[in-house]
Amino acid sequence: MAVFSVVVQSFISSSRSSRVHHDLDPSHFCSGFIGRRNETTTRRLFVASSSHSNLKLIKSNRRSPYDSDDEYGDDDGGWDDDGDDDELFSEDELEEKESLDAYRRRIKSQDPTSKSQGINRNRASFNHTSNKSKEVGSFGAKGGGKLKVESSTRNRFHHLAEELDLDKKSFPLLDYLSTFGLKDSHFIQMYDRHMPSLQINVGSAQERLEFLFSVGVKHKDVRKILMRQPQILEYTMDNKLKPHVAFLASLGIPDSRIGQIITATPSLFSYSLENSLKPTVRYLLEEVGIKKSDLSKVVQLSPQILVQRIDSSWTSRCSFLRKELGAPRDSIVKMVRKHPQLLHYSIEDGLLPRINFLRSIGMRNPEILKVLTSLTQVFSLSLEENLKPKYIYLINELRNEVQILAKYPMYLSLSLNQRIRPRHRFLVSLKKAPRGPFPLSSFVPSDESFCQQWAGTTVDKYLAFRQDLLLKQIAKKHRRR
Repeated sequence: MAVFSVVVQSFISSSRSSRVHHDLDPSHFCSGFIGRRNETTTRRLFVASSSHSNLKLIKSNRRSPYDSDDEYGDDDGGWDDDGDDDELFSEDELEEKESLDAYRRRIKSQDPTSKSQGINRNRASFNHTSNKSKEVGSFGAKGGGKLKVESSTRNRFHHLAEELDLDKKSFPLLDYLSTFGLKDSHFIQMYDRHMPSLQINVGSAQERLEFLFSVGVKHKDVRKILMRQPQILEYTMDNKLKPHVAFLASLGIPDSRIGQIITATPSLFSYSLENSLKPTVRYLLEEVGIKKSDLSKVVQLSPQILVQRIDSSWTSRCSFLRKELGAPRDSIVKMVRKHPQLLHYSIEDGLLPRINFLRSIGMRNPEILKVLTSLTQVFSLSLEENLKPKYIYLINELRNEVQILAKYPMYLSLSLNQRIRPRHRFLVSLKKAPRGPFPLSSFVPSDESFCQQWAGTTVDKYLAFRQDLLLKQIAKKHRRR
């Protein structure tokens, strides 16, 4: 009961602030970095997780497991929030996920057979000296404080210097980068990916990072940027950093978004403005048909599009959609404008299976085209975890025909657990559910409007009902596992 009480409190504190619920598929990909060192050093493989897709501007723009093999430069894809995949979920799905995870952790902590304490013992023996932050007092009048700082720094990076064969001149840089949360394991990854990045002057590194801060990059995002693009510490202000930021501004990217674009796709600094980035923009405008007024939105939705081989990806997907659905060019352009991640998805593993699923449930090509043109994000939704459960609920519980999706494609983007099921069950419990097919229009408005127009009750009463329903679902999932 104590465990469940914690889950209840977690849900109550978070659910009341939620109003819009969307479902997007958490999809992941990996990229490995292998580095060579001296004879006494072993070879390592490091994997950095990432993922893809979200409806909102400047959100997760990550590749799915069904992504294509188009070239993406050195970039790993999109947002990577410190190794977490939380931002792949909507805020409401995240609340459910966090509460369920907390519930599992507490149950597991009570299991005496748990072996979690034995994980990563080998790494601990190497990293323990560097992963502890140390505070040093103010300098003494005779420089005693400085000696303590230098001694502490030497001791801290002693094992790392031996492991990577680094000169002690690199210690000030390592010490500075540590203030952004980088640890030995991160420095090893940087070394493996681009060894010279750990050999630059600390003053130069500080100047470049300070510039990134000035254009909106957040302190907490420096680590993820350096993990994906350590070369950024070497890029000069006048030849790389400032011209590329000016280029983003020229596309109409608001100043408040430039830092997020850089965080999403730091590899854009490695691409030539004249030979790569500007030609890509011209292709989007002249060949794809994106309007100049829409260009900023497209880049914000998918910064990765700037470093993609856009010509081949556009041609192949345009040809596929024309052949498979008879889609006119204008419809395909509209899809790209609404969801430019479309150009990243694999045809065989991403686009075709979702089109075939819509066919399998009785939709014809014109209806499918209408759904995909209106809600292109359908291509980002998981078949097993999202589309199929919503279809089953539509038919079995809401008693609707599948053709209704052509009129209300938004249904497929709404959260089943946070929006669809709670509203349906709430009206049923109040005996206010209409006879016959349940109206999908009741899922569209905000919670306040829904309660006023459909339920005739207060928002608090509805949220309490939804809360109770979600907790029951969490408990049910836990019992299954």
